Amino acid sequence: MSNSLLFIPDISGYTQFVQTTEVEHSQHVIAELLEILIKANTQKLRLAEVEGDALFFYKEGEVPSQEKLLAQIETMFTAFYSHLKLLEKNRVCPCNACAKAPNLQLKIIAHCGELQFITVQEKRKPFGQVVIEAHRLLKNSIPSDNYTLLSEKLSGVIEISEEYKSQLFSFSTNENVYDGNKIKYMFSEIDKDKLKLTSYETPYEVQFNSKPGVVISKDYNISAQGLLEYITNYSYRHHWVKGVDKFEYNPDEVTRLGTEHVCVIDGKRLNFTTVTKAAESGRLVYGEFTTDIPVIDSVHQFYIIIPISENTCMLILEMYPKAKSILKKIMLSLIMKRAFRKNIQESLNNLETYIGKVNLDKSD
Repeated sequence: MSNSLLFIPDISGYTQFVQTTEVEHSQHVIAELLEILIKANTQKLRLAEVEGDALFFYKEGEVPSQEKLLAQIETMFTAFYSHLKLLEKNRVCPCNACAKAPNLQLKIIAHCGELQFITVQEKRKPFGQVVIEAHRLLKNSIPSDNYTLLSEKLSGVIEISEEYKSQLFSFSTNENVYDGNKIKYMFSEIDKDKLKLTSYETPYEVQFNSKPGVVISKDYNISAQGLLEYITNYSYRHHWVKGVDKFEYNPDEVTRLGTEHVCVIDGKRLNFTTVTKAAESGRLVYGEFTTDIPVIDSVHQFYIIIPISENTCMLILEMYPKAKSILKKIMLSLIMKRAFRKNIQESLNNLETYIGKVNLDKSD
């Protein structure tokens, strides 16, 4: 039988990341990164398994050339660190999971050999000694969590030597003993500063030359970060936002600048984008923007949270409705602002009630 490629991207620091951060947001971050790595699969590798913080790919009966394999490795590292850069630049959540996500790293293990297969629940999966060897190589003595490893067998097949040098790769040799058997390999640490990461601007920070059209404030018996979670986690929205039939959003995505969600009201879909604006130090800001509100042209709405104590905070909601035509400006002044104020006040009261109910349920 011909050689097959085994290819395992593994997110380094995952265990510590999950144990020391908020579980729900850490799960979202890892899910996003795994999706990014899957999308970065340029060599038509088959995904055999998602293994927690790792992906197990294979290519049956074929090993890509040296050039294609190294390009695939570089593409995945570039996609991974570009996304971490995006998470860092556009985050609105101050929780540990979102704050510490940029510390995650990536290692990629590549091996080859003759594959066997078993069928489990009608799904054909790689099996055998070569699969065991590939996974054993994840546990090695390399003094880094940011590298690519090529087994000795694979390096021989693609004809790459330890003298190989490029702008990104500089290989060294090493070996480890597994179950009494010595496995040799080459590895190269990856300097992310040498990757051509995607450049992300922050077009979602806005400024205003006028005062908000609507301002409402309310105190809450919850920490500032806790209140922000109830506001930015769209799975809670239907419990407290008045008049919305349902919310549509990506449940596996952490809310950040540029993320989108949809409010469905009486069958009409209102598309919102997450934005922000400058705020005083110590204040948390979350904003939304839409051009789908009937009658007016656009609305920016900001939730500004000010900590009062460890378990209390004040919320200031600012709304900046915009109307261009004379008729729209009249409608906004006479009717819309009053309607906005009433709906917002009811929603913020609902939010207080819902938080109280959740806290009561937790204490039971």
